Amino acid sequence: MAHYAQLDSNNKVTQVIVVANEELLNSNGVEDPVKGAVFCQSLLGGNWIQTSYNGRIRKNYAGIGYTYDSGRDAFIPPKANCHTEETLDEATCLWVCANTEHEVKDGN
Repeated sequence: MAHYAQLDSNNKVTQVIVVANEELLNSNGVEDPVKGAVFCQSLLGGNWIQTSYNGRIRKNYAGIGYTYDSGRDAFIPPKANCHTEETLDEATCLWVCANTEHEVKDGN
């Protein structure tokens, strides 16, 4: 199964759906992620891009509210609650709290 994220005009993820692998196959029987995006668009309209549940592509699995950054080819989550001390880890495209006093810990 393949996963696709729908993006709004600001590249924010609005939904993520599962697509059967058969919908991605080109005429040679090879998976083509563009074919999957076209399939999603034909069903639901909008702009679609493939995401990976295990993070093998685009660094992070897309979630609602994430932003797709085409320059980094990555899904970036919304900022955590670290006030202004957050920095983006370029290797993971995840937000890191620079000040540990403001880290969000287990929902507290």
